[in-house]
Amino acid sequence: MAPTLLNRLTDSSALSLGILGVGNIGLVHLKSAAAMPGVEVVAAADAVAENRDRAERAGVSRTYDDYTTLLASEELDAAVVALPPFLHADAVEQAADAGVDVFVEKPLARSTEEADEMLATAREAGIAVGVDHTLRYQPDMAGVKTAYDEGRVGHVPYASITRLNDGPLGRPPAESAPPSWPLDREAAGGGSLLELGVHCFDVLEWLFGDLEVRDASMGRTLEVDVEDAATVLMDAPETGTTVTLHCGSYQWEQLPEVNTRLRLEGVTGTISNQEHLPENFYAGAAKSALSNVASRFTRDEPDVFGPTFYLQAHYDALADFCDAIRDGEQPPVDGADGRRTLALAEQAYELAAQKTDADTDGLETPEVTL
Repeated sequence: MAPTLLNRLTDSSALSLGILGVGNIGLVHLKSAAAMPGVEVVAAADAVAENRDRAERAGVSRTYDDYTTLLASEELDAAVVALPPFLHADAVEQAADAGVDVFVEKPLARSTEEADEMLATAREAGIAVGVDHTLRYQPDMAGVKTAYDEGRVGHVPYASITRLNDGPLGRPPAESAPPSWPLDREAAGGGSLLELGVHCFDVLEWLFGDLEVRDASMGRTLEVDVEDAATVLMDAPETGTTVTLHCGSYQWEQLPEVNTRLRLEGVTGTISNQEHLPENFYAGAAKSALSNVASRFTRDEPDVFGPTFYLQAHYDALADFCDAIRDGEQPPVDGADGRRTLALAEQAYELAAQKTDADTDGLETPEVTL
């Protein structure tokens, strides 16, 4: 971080935070930060007037219709980048110009090339980059890691992870048109592998160390520009573990069901994230889900911490980032971690494309006889 930023943090008892983007996840970050001791959300920016209204109802005193103006107008210690992926690079560059540390929603970028440019810009400006990889903050995943690190099942030859949800189209019937960018490969960088798979890559390397991609396939259940299913086979050389990952945005998500499954098949037994769910998870999540549904009719703001199992992880991830910035330390999940997940995704895309090309090259037009 730049010395001027450290001085500013020292002079203030609260870390001043700006929220760039107040869509669904941006509102989660905004309300998370507003609930944190020692953090002050001073401003928010969003191009959509309705989202700015939401920020104001959540207690933000100043809102802007673009993040560039916010960064130029406010004295910030840090900013949350909760914008679509195609805006991440520009937002980080603007923040770097202002000497503001950034907490970037995943995926960090649309490619490793773009990530490298962003991280180079951050290094030159002396700002820190954190990435919102929250899966490792969920209590069930933390429980799996604790059990594994304690050696409860010994050596783990095989592990698997599955993460599914309903994606940008949502559960029918649709109440409104979905945003266009998640279905645009140029804007999003990819489909479910970048939306969901990067979380899985992060938690798997958190468990097993560096992964090597061996094979991959992509699928589409709908006629869209990006994959809505991906399966990846990997090795973890450090632990001698073979890992399979499957993610998809084709399954209608029905809260409070947990849509992530992680299993470690050890030589003396199995560790599953299902074993480490909070005892009151389903009751608490169902109550929160019903409350949020009711809020649509009463026009109240939904409780962004419900179901708390998922969204508390976002709070903890952002709190860790803010603590690191306040202490002048490297964020616990940083830009290098975000780039690493992108590198694994790119390897998977390349292997899947090679198989598709090979299958296409080998096809012959059948001869039809009557």
